[in-house]
Amino acid sequence: MLHVVDLTYRIDGRLLLDQATVGLPNGARVGLVGRNGCGKSTLLKLITGELSPDGGEVSIPPGRQLGYVAQDALEGPQNLLEAVLEGDRERAALLKEAESATDPHRIADIQVRLADIDAHSAPARAARILAGLGFDEAAQARSLDQFSGGWRMRVALARVLFQEPDLLLLDEPTNYLDLEGTLWLETHLRRYPHTVLLVSHDRSLLNKAVDSIVHLQNGKLNFYRGDYDTFERVRAEQQALSMKLKAKQAAERRRIETFVERFRAKASKAKQAQSRLKALARMQPDPEHVSEGSLSLTFQAPASLPPPLIVADDAEAGYTGSPNVLSRLTFRVDADDRIALLGANGNGKSTLAKLLSGRLAATGGRLRRSKKMSVGYFSQHQLDELDGARSVYHEVRSRMGEEATEAQIRTRAGGLGFKGQHADTPIAALSGGEKARLLLGLIGHEAPHLLILDEPTNHLDVEMRARLIDALNGFEGAVILISHDRYLVEACADRLWLVAAGTVKTYDGDMDSYRSEILESRAERGPAPSRAGEAPPGKSAADQRRRAADARAKLKPVKEALAALEERMETLRVDIQKLDDALAIPSLFEKDPGRAIRYAKKRSDLETALTEAETRWLEQAAILEAAQDSESAA
Repeated sequence: MLHVVDLTYRIDGRLLLDQATVGLPNGARVGLVGRNGCGKSTLLKLITGELSPDGGEVSIPPGRQLGYVAQDALEGPQNLLEAVLEGDRERAALLKEAESATDPHRIADIQVRLADIDAHSAPARAARILAGLGFDEAAQARSLDQFSGGWRMRVALARVLFQEPDLLLLDEPTNYLDLEGTLWLETHLRRYPHTVLLVSHDRSLLNKAVDSIVHLQNGKLNFYRGDYDTFERVRAEQQALSMKLKAKQAAERRRIETFVERFRAKASKAKQAQSRLKALARMQPDPEHVSEGSLSLTFQAPASLPPPLIVADDAEAGYTGSPNVLSRLTFRVDADDRIALLGANGNGKSTLAKLLSGRLAATGGRLRRSKKMSVGYFSQHQLDELDGARSVYHEVRSRMGEEATEAQIRTRAGGLGFKGQHADTPIAALSGGEKARLLLGLIGHEAPHLLILDEPTNHLDVEMRARLIDALNGFEGAVILISHDRYLVEACADRLWLVAAGTVKTYDGDMDSYRSEILESRAERGPAPSRAGEAPPGKSAADQRRRAADARAKLKPVKEALAALEERMETLRVDIQKLDDALAIPSLFEKDPGRAIRYAKKRSDLETALTEAETRWLEQAAILEAAQDSESAA
């Protein structure tokens, strides 16, 4: 479906893509991962043609439709349903032509084509997608201009999902969604009938919605079969092998350096010394395995306080001049609580967070806070409140106090990823992820009794999200968490509160049960059926069952092919591992260079064979899943 060949791209002199090559088979659902700033969004723009490469090419088979959510939110007076339907340009053009066509033959052609693309069910399909993303029937009838930019970005996502392009490109789609919308999208993408390339740092989404991973690192693209957890495990194994190889290489370097120092000046050994110097020059570390550095995040332990931290008794909360957002609030928060707030955007989660933090006063009832309690509060709007003219260094120094030494300040900034001169960067020049990382680190240093985090993972990459999970689980105070990242919620929260219907109640289920309730309430237990999978007009249920039976009969050879490919892939991996172990012996290249070259060539051939086998496995898996989906639909 998509072939990227020797793609090279520079921005401001920095090499983002260095002869990168990868291929995506038809029907693959691929997660594109890599650290913030490595070039993932740039790659999508190169695929769409928005940017032109410095070298190499991107190819998509002719006639295939590409879908991409633009960065600009949709605008206009049309209602949401109309805005989504406009995404199908062929349908819109045919319907418009049908209103004025007079030639009987052309009218017939138009109606046949409208039937072929199932144009008459399009409003229902569009409505289901909008409902899944959080728009009820009343909201769908409102105009685009009545919604904020974030909600209009959801409409843009709904439009591209409705189009069902052959290649769907999504760049951090959950940044505009709440947890409920993310859970729906996860289910929708799992059964998307065409190829998907998804940029995301949401680990749960990458585990549930994709079947393969492309890792962008050091300008190269590497393809891995499986979900994100599988990718991470394979990467860890590769890095362990790399460290073993580096240790052996370091020992060999020391031996060669000792030889050169001893015999460089001796004429009888000069030739051997020069030979060793050339060998030393060839032993440069593989850039793929150079450490990218490590980031740290900690939340300092607070001073002890007697429980409870907060008690609410029939409290109310709202804003001046408007009706109360929340009422009938009765709860308590203790020093060891880990609470995640559930509920769709607009139900009052952020209002509750402000109430708990003391940024919003109760408008009724009773709300008591411990007088000595300190609160660490994080929300996206705070990123914009940072003083852009100050440097990272000065911001860290202001939080650490006058007693902090230069070395301590630099060490603290470095632990947050701002090492050396990077700490002197003005905050205004930082990315969203860098600002979030800085603010979280500053909050953590203040040792709050209660941490309130409102969507802390927006703009954070997977590695920094993992650091945040470790920091929260090691924190000795209380945590209130609002996040669309299901993995973060499941890893850190012990209790769930549901914010809905103007109040807050304890939710006794787990995230799986909540996901089921969300999908049911949004009127879509599964995704909207694809056009190719829908029954043609006039076909009976018996016809559909017969087709499903035929499809099941075809599953056996596909399953057999998958089993054979899995066995071959495992054999190839074992053979590659044996060659890696042999090539890791430092003396091999010196004692028997011919054998070393043969081993290296054989390993390259096996790696190529493994890639081909994995590609065929993905193709067969897509066929199997499509057949199973057809069976379920029947």
